[in-house]
Amino acid sequence: MDKDVARRVALGGSCPGCEFSGRQLVGANFMGGNFVNAALVGTDLRGAKVMGSTFNGADFTRADLRGASVVAASFVNANFSNAQLEGVEAQGANFSGANLTGARLKSSTMEAAVFTNARLGGAQFHSASLEGARLNGVQAQGADFSDAGLDASDFTNARLQHASFRNAELHGARFAGAQLDGADFHGAELEAADLRNTDLSGVHGLTQDQLDDACLSGPMRLPPGLKARGCSQVAMHAPPVHIHIPRIDVHASGVDIHVPGRDVHVSDGDEGPR
Repeated sequence: MDKDVARRVALGGSCPGCEFSGRQLVGANFMGGNFVNAALVGTDLRGAKVMGSTFNGADFTRADLRGASVVAASFVNANFSNAQLEGVEAQGANFSGANLTGARLKSSTMEAAVFTNARLGGAQFHSASLEGARLNGVQAQGADFSDAGLDASDFTNARLQHASFRNAELHGARFAGAQLDGADFHGAELEAADLRNTDLSGVHGLTQDQLDDACLSGPMRLPPGLKARGCSQVAMHAPPVHIHIPRIDVHASGVDIHVPGRDVHVSDGDEGPR
């Protein structure tokens, strides 16, 4: 792909703790490998393909993964601080407990990815696709989710102080128990969003029209002049998520997400080897 790489590198098998820091691995293929606790600090992985591999606890600090594909890979407790992940494809990838502080993920494709309890402070998700992502319990103070697709995403109990959701699509998203002081919701679409039991008094950019489309009830605080009108019945539909790995096709199964007064449906699919 680049002149500084003479041939495509393929890596597999088991190599816990492998040292790849600073290497040129542009376009490399990691297939079905075990790379737990591997060191990839500053590694150039542009356009790499990670298929069915495990990088739990690996260190990707300042690594460059622009345009890489890491579909359905596991990065539990990995370190991506200040890494470049613009345009990465990571549908269904698991980043639980990972450190993505200051990571750049603009225009990334990360539907159904798992970020439970991850550290996302200052991370940039501008224009990313995060439909159905699990972001519950994340620490995402100052993160940028502007213009992102976040339909049916879960921010339950997340720390989102001063995060930006400007013009984000948040249909059916859940924010119950989230900390949102200083967060920016200018132009965000909140149809069927679950904002119950959430303190919105310090949120910027909210309008009455936005709140009328959302679900608000229970003990909560709102910015001056705005009122909670409860939950009205809204039906929503999201297309199935399709993930392809060589010889395996995974389709999201039919799911109904029920919020009092709200139904979110993900259409039926199937899964199985091919």
